[in-house]
Amino acid sequence: MGSPEKNENKGFFAAMTSGFSMFGSAMSRSVNGLLAYEGVEVINPDGGKEDAEEEAQRGRWKDEERDSYWKMMQKYIGSDITSMVTLPVIIFEPMTMLQKMAELMEYSYLLDQADECEDPYLRLVYASSWAISVYFAYQRTWKPFNPILGETYEMANHGGISFLSEQVSHHPPMSAGHAENEHFTYDVTSKLKTKLLGNSVDVYPVGRTRVTLKKDGVVLDLVPPLTKVHNLIFGRTWVDSPGEMVMTNITTGDKVVLYFQPCGWFGSGRYEVDGYVYSADEEPKIMMTGKWNEKISYQPCDDEGEPLPGTELKEVWHVADVPKNDKFQYTHFAHKINSFDTAPSKLLASDSRLRPDRYSLEQGDLSKAGFEKHSLEERQRAEKRTRETKGQTFTPRWFDLTDEITSTPWGDIEIYQYNGKYSEHRDAAASSSGGASSDVDLKSIEFNPWQYGNVSTE
Repeated sequence: MGSPEKNENKGFFAAMTSGFSMFGSAMSRSVNGLLAYEGVEVINPDGGKEDAEEEAQRGRWKDEERDSYWKMMQKYIGSDITSMVTLPVIIFEPMTMLQKMAELMEYSYLLDQADECEDPYLRLVYASSWAISVYFAYQRTWKPFNPILGETYEMANHGGISFLSEQVSHHPPMSAGHAENEHFTYDVTSKLKTKLLGNSVDVYPVGRTRVTLKKDGVVLDLVPPLTKVHNLIFGRTWVDSPGEMVMTNITTGDKVVLYFQPCGWFGSGRYEVDGYVYSADEEPKIMMTGKWNEKISYQPCDDEGEPLPGTELKEVWHVADVPKNDKFQYTHFAHKINSFDTAPSKLLASDSRLRPDRYSLEQGDLSKAGFEKHSLEERQRAEKRTRETKGQTFTPRWFDLTDEITSTPWGDIEIYQYNGKYSEHRDAAASSSGGASSDVDLKSIEFNPWQYGNVSTE
């Protein structure tokens, strides 16, 4: 899916295709056999191939740690390592994948604007800019914790949104999420796949993302690009997301196709995003351009993809101010996600905020975090053995498995659907005057993260 053939070598698209021609060059900067390690590839995004060996000495790992983990990881080259390898907490951030899913909500006002917009093409500009905005957060090089089966994350008090995610499967790892406010509903089923390539890993966003705009009932479908994580062990870790993002209005057939440029030599093309909004008959209507780590702008265009005379680029989104020198490269919103400012007054005891390993890492206690992480993983394995012995299967609490299977560029995925029980649960909690509850009442107790570390999976 891309531009009409007549536009491939003209104007805006000429710049885009020249960026893609550099993809092979960027990857060729890798150095094989570096430092006598077979298969090591090191890429400095800000330099050339001649400085790869110097780059290999950088990064967060000590020499002895690099040696140890390289030897361990070699046997997994070519494999999906999503939940295969036990990794040290030194490379983790104090956040789980369920919380990271909520980072899409930082700039949710763009979906509000899309819902209010009467122009069907400008509506896609707002909605696709929302989809782009999260990549600033995705460039963090710390790994989030894998959720425990049955773990949840709730967010309230942000733009009138209620957000809920749940880990619905452990093998394969799958998460489901639902968010809603007066303007839109958001539903996602995610089953990330990975492929270890040595000193880098490809992350394939197998999943289905749907947004429904409430005013007109418009349904939008999002297919994001893959993500590449470079320099896992040797060199400074960095993230790129080269390829195509497509958002389709499945109600009308209009769509937006955006190209995330791959990083070339000396950082050429890095962060750049270009593309068009198309009508259902494949005619370009609006051009979009910018950088996913800075801002996105748009401008009406003619049938050839050239800017319309008398129009100018208008900014639709820019990155909010971020904390300086933050240890985990967190945005202000990421800190809110981890805090109890965005939690409902009665929090599910399975919430990610309450994980003892996550909390310990947040407090800077790596030893305690490692111990708690191992303890949770062992308890999860024990619970799985118990279920298998009893002939039981795990059933998610807030999402139901449907009969629907959706195809993606990276494989098929079974779809989980929000069952509405969470809303009923919240309404009941709000009207309750007391009694037994499995929730954590943040207003009536002094919060103790260790007391509520267990996740019930039955």
